[in-house]
Amino acid sequence: MKIALLGYGKMGKVIERIALERGHEIVLKKDGTNTFEGLSKADVAIDFSVPAAAVTNISTCFETGVPVVSGTTGWLEHYEKMVALCQQKDGAFIYGSNFSLGVNLFFELNTYLAKMMAKFSSVYKVSMEEIHHTQKLDAPSGTAISLANDIIKNSDYTSWTLENPSENQIHIDAQRIENVPGTHSVFYNSDVDFIEIKHLAHNREGFALGAVLAAEWIIGKKGVFSMKDVLDLK
Repeated sequence: MKIALLGYGKMGKVIERIALERGHEIVLKKDGTNTFEGLSKADVAIDFSVPAAAVTNISTCFETGVPVVSGTTGWLEHYEKMVALCQQKDGAFIYGSNFSLGVNLFFELNTYLAKMMAKFSSVYKVSMEEIHHTQKLDAPSGTAISLANDIIKNSDYTSWTLENPSENQIHIDAQRIENVPGTHSVFYNSDVDFIEIKHLAHNREGFALGAVLAAEWIIGKKGVFSMKDVLDLK
């Protein structure tokens, strides 16, 4: 499989190593200083760039007829526009706020717990914490937003906030600490006890492997998908 890497930072380099170990070929490494030359040779593109570049990267893939897997966060106000373009160009697209197998299982656990706790909303107050390395540009993380939105879908909460929350808001504490790959916690606190679920990443390997697996999976497909499709969690 020939892969175009759109974004060649720390994640891009880990993805490259894992892809090569799995027998794939890298035909483009785009780091912001070069062009899209070589993209047309790719079977699939993997985008782990920056929020400002994501829409251009993804739309260029659709225009070129290359399936794209994107793990870039911080650009989701344009997500529906990219979905429409994918459908218009009969393309293939996977966006994931997190490609780690463990995090996607954590998403399912979070949803299940939210459904159980909804009937006890007068007893327990929900809050969240996410911690990432200091190079991460967006806050809260895309993973934290996904977790919060899944709680909102299954409860009386209406939104999330980084500020002091109102009655129907979930507070997210976003911290940036050197050399932390990613930690996400969901808290249910009452006057008498405290429930916590937590995912802690040891390194970037899980994110990178999941992205490569998604790239392998999307070959030959058309449409808009998620990691639930890749991992058969639906």
